[in-house]
Amino acid sequence: MHRLKLVIDVLEKHLGVPRQGSPLPLPLDMLIATVLSQNTNDKNSHRAYTQLRERYPSWEQVATAPLSSLTSLLRVGGMANQKSRRIKEILGVVKSRFGAYDLSALKEWTNERVMTELTTMKGVGPKTAACVLLFSLGRDVFPVDTHVHRLCTRLGLSNGSRTPEETYERMRDRVPRGKKYSLHTNLIRFGRKVCRSNSPACQICPLYAHCLYKGKTKQRSMNRTHSTADHDFMLLDNVL
Repeated sequence: MHRLKLVIDVLEKHLGVPRQGSPLPLPLDMLIATVLSQNTNDKNSHRAYTQLRERYPSWEQVATAPLSSLTSLLRVGGMANQKSRRIKEILGVVKSRFGAYDLSALKEWTNERVMTELTTMKGVGPKTAACVLLFSLGRDVFPVDTHVHRLCTRLGLSNGSRTPEETYERMRDRVPRGKKYSLHTNLIRFGRKVCRSNSPACQICPLYAHCLYKGKTKQRSMNRTHSTADHDFMLLDNVL
């Protein structure tokens, strides 16, 4: 727990304490957006979602649209054939179970019930369901995607878990109450600009001394002061 608290504190020191905006997105909007974010970057998934909603403003229109049209709109986000089919399947399940293209009923459910309900839908795993809980329902949960999993592993937070699903299970009760949104959001930002998958910027990392990653590179100088490292990290944070 000491290591976990240290990571949270260091990230908040350099990146700030993130706050959720308002109003929160609707649960079904968040669910579909998260499905579109799978196996692609945020820029492309956002473009795919925007194009989809501009062409078909309601989920009923999406559900009844030709599959070929959805595939064309979603191509920018990658895996368009699979995602267009998944979205249609999900919308069909939602309409069948809830009587409308609306998941607002989830607001009254427990976290466990929401997770169980959503993960029974094809293409919806724990990460996607947890994103709905955190970003739409405002619940104190900790989603784990491949990037968060990578960082938790490198920083020794998840006790050697091998998959994002294992990391989610091991971290769900370990992250302090009220810190799950902060840690998830800051890890994503940290992973994009500093602890990247293939070329981590170890020379400016304020968590370098606590990193267990065997592939980490040497810092520019072992005699660099903490203030110098902090300064470099803040310069990088200007583009976050």
